[in-house]
Amino acid sequence: MNCGLTVIKQTKGFTMAEVLITIGIIGVVAAMTLPGLIADKRRTELYNQLQVAYSLISQALSRMNADNEYPVLPSDFNYKGRTFKKSFIKYFDSPIDCGSGGVWTTTNSDLCMTGEQAEDGSWGSEGELSDAYSTFNKASKKIGSNLLDDGQFALKNGMLILIENPEISPADLLISVDVNGKNKNKNPNAWGHDLFTFQIVSDGRLLPMGADGTAYDYDNYCSKTSTNTLNGIGCTQRALTDKTYWSKL
Repeated sequence: MNCGLTVIKQTKGFTMAEVLITIGIIGVVAAMTLPGLIADKRRTELYNQLQVAYSLISQALSRMNADNEYPVLPSDFNYKGRTFKKSFIKYFDSPIDCGSGGVWTTTNSDLCMTGEQAEDGSWGSEGELSDAYSTFNKASKKIGSNLLDDGQFALKNGMLILIENPEISPADLLISVDVNGKNKNKNPNAWGHDLFTFQIVSDGRLLPMGADGTAYDYDNYCSKTSTNTLNGIGCTQRALTDKTYWSKL
């Protein structure tokens, strides 16, 4: 029989202590997983930028070959005139010419690798350039940057192209690229992480460094233990083709 009384059901909510505990657990889980997610995102971005860089360099070289009506050969370019960079730069959309780079930069741009005389009194590639990047395993904060100082130019997307047009070994015509630009705040600034090198071999083919037929192999120049100042130059082939490469960085 209903005597006119209304029964009110009480719903039990969370106590303040329970809410705080839950928030604390979420915070701990986020602190544990967020760094990994950020690192994965950065590695994915660097991989995609490397793919873009490879495509841009390949397309420019193909157009250069077409205009010359024969394959570009390293032996065609004179070291003293840094002639390869002068020809190659023409095949990019509105690039910023950085001169030879380092202390020899001729353009005042944030995208160029500018620098002053090093503390030890040296110039050029052994000055600001060598301090800009670490080796692959970070064992050294100075790389052998003499392979980056025969001409540089920046692209509209911020990438920096660095040329090696050597005098003694003309077969070693190298094209390196800093895929996220020279800004020192854009880490990791290390060979094999955001700095990668390609080689135009003697028959005119463009190969990622570390591939068969290139001057620097993966085992010795993409090493977790090597103290060589060129460690990282041989990573490009694996970075492009090995799915596990990036997850191991």
